[in-house]
Amino acid sequence: MEYEDPVEELSEAECRRLLGTVPVGRVVYTEHALPAVLPVAFEVAPDGRLVLALRADSRTARALDGTVAAFQADVLDPATRTGWSVLVHGHAEVVRDHRAQDGLYDAGLRPWVGGPRPVYVTLTPELVGGRRLRPAVAPAWPDGAAAPR
Repeated sequence: MEYEDPVEELSEAECRRLLGTVPVGRVVYTEHALPAVLPVAFEVAPDGRLVLALRADSRTARALDGTVAAFQADVLDPATRTGWSVLVHGHAEVVRDHRAQDGLYDAGLRPWVGGPRPVYVTLTPELVGGRRLRPAVAPAWPDGAAAPR
């Protein structure tokens, strides 16, 4: 039996599909010349952009506006060491159109942590990639016994 790599590269289409299955991810950006990571509620818009819901009193929206940022979401099972992870890089912009803000609010998109009316930031994907982690299958020894650990 040949060794099967437990790491599978995902297609962009599969990455985009998987992003739509989870409500929270992590936005990666620069704050005061240092990397920063923040868990955020989000949704995938019909046009493929990610819409992040941030607290109105958060400095994150200002730090993201007009920059290139990264976004990562995943589902991992520590017991089986399986799951998936998707990473998106793209251009971030604060949503300034009041009708668009109202539509997002009315649709129920809220920050993961409550607070006053949220600020929304879109992330336009430019690079999208991901991996699926499958259960590792150890190769069998010639006599059929499992490999020593």
